[in-house]
Amino acid sequence: QVHVEESGGGLVQPGGSLRLSCAASGSISSIYAQAWYRQAPGKQRELVARITSASAINYAYYTDSVRGRFTISRDNAKNTVYLQMNSLKPEDTAVYYCTLQTGPVSRAYWGQGTQVTVSS
Repeated sequence: QVHVEESGGGLVQPGGSLRLSCAASGSISSIYAQAWYRQAPGKQRELVARITSASAINYAYYTDSVRGRFTISRDNAKNTVYLQMNSLKPEDTAVYYCTLQTGPVSRAYWGQGTQVTVSS
């Protein structure tokens, strides 16, 4: 079984920064992809950023609304993925979820989510 847990959410003023962490534990043979999703009240869950590994190279994807402000990274030794969020806007307010896949067609393991609120 794989367990995924997010941390680092909180309240921040517009223009501020937060770093989210997502630690994975359990029966993990390898990690193919880790991603961050978010869901704002009354909206559908959306993919924010995703990092995949192929031949020891990491590939990062960002949704348009966060590109240039958010950075996804990973620490393979710790099975942890991070989301550095800068220049935060009120529209970034949401519950942020982390996912992990061990293979390209394997199921995604989800965390419980962490609340990010951007408000003055």
